[in-house]
Amino acid sequence: MKTTRADPQPADFTDVRATNLAVVLRHLRANGPSSRASIAASTGLNKATVSSLTGSLIEQRLLRETGLSGNRIGRPSTALALDGSAYAAIGLQVAADRLTALAVDFAGDQLLLWHRRFDGGPATTGPGRAVSEVTALAQRAASRVRQQGRQVLGLTVAVPGLVEQSGTVRLSPPLGWSDVDLRGLLSGSLRQPGLDVAVANHAGLAAVAELRQGGHPAELDLTYITGAAGVEAGIVADGRLLHGSRGFTGQIGRFSLGPAGSPTLTDLAGVEPLVRRALPGFDPESLTDLTPAVEQVAILARAGEPDVLAALRDTACHLGQGLALLTNLVNPEVIVLGDHYAALAEWILPAAEAELARNTLAPAAGGARLTVSSLGLHAAALGGAVSHLDRVDTGTLPPTP
Repeated sequence: MKTTRADPQPADFTDVRATNLAVVLRHLRANGPSSRASIAASTGLNKATVSSLTGSLIEQRLLRETGLSGNRIGRPSTALALDGSAYAAIGLQVAADRLTALAVDFAGDQLLLWHRRFDGGPATTGPGRAVSEVTALAQRAASRVRQQGRQVLGLTVAVPGLVEQSGTVRLSPPLGWSDVDLRGLLSGSLRQPGLDVAVANHAGLAAVAELRQGGHPAELDLTYITGAAGVEAGIVADGRLLHGSRGFTGQIGRFSLGPAGSPTLTDLAGVEPLVRRALPGFDPESLTDLTPAVEQVAILARAGEPDVLAALRDTACHLGQGLALLTNLVNPEVIVLGDHYAALAEWILPAAEAELARNTLAPAAGGARLTVSSLGLHAAALGGAVSHLDRVDTGTLPPTP
């Protein structure tokens, strides 16, 4: 499992202990069980410091001893690993068609994954009802992990659209929301003053999840592309998620070249427009849940249906052109296609790669590699949960449970 920012290094200033606690935690998260001697050798901390730090972390149930390590010559030493038994974090994902709740323990292991459908699209599901739904799901998830004896580190909600760092959803076209103080409403409804509640853009949180659990190096320039609600990008540079001045990064679906009223990238390469082109007879009301439609597109594509294959090629070409614009701006090392794009990657990837290479100024697409996420439709919920693990990994330790 990888982190979302560059690993901290041993330092000599007033918060040296917190910094060095972070060094130990991040070493173990990146490298797995290690002996105290191995931690000292790898991080540059002296053995006495490592012994003191790990003792505190064991006492706080963030680390545990796993047995003897045979990784060095001579006397066997005791290995240490992250302890998932005392703490959990929760991520919730809000979409027009469903809510998702996911919880992980401190070691990063999944504790629960729940989905709940809305009984209507954004026209009938206003923010008040959604907040009630999110609150109920959050309370259930928190109750479940607390029944397991775990303290909840925090809760983060993923929402498509423009989300300020204060937790206000400034604009979410897929949900039909504007100026919704989701964090304030949710915090008030939960009535748990000590609970760390946050709200963030779903593409950014999916990028956090991809960086941590997608098998990528920690200090990577990575961009995650989601098509589940328009087209958005979560952008990571040098292992850090880019937020912008107000949190409004990654809205590439608004790209449009031409006079006013010209189609946007979302119009040309979004998943819902793709489904409408590929399945002209599909019930429009059922498109509040894109998953069955996307599955039908894949079935017809495997059967060689010409119109469906043409729609997929057209979508892929426009997507590749949009990704080339993004690549010329931020020069990512890896571009990851997520959610429904991943389900259709067999047909989308080749043409998108060709357009990316053809339209990127630098040779070989500037070094950008186009790949596919394996995290599924709940990547943003996962990112919301693991973002709280990041805070602990930087040395901000939770209160003792």
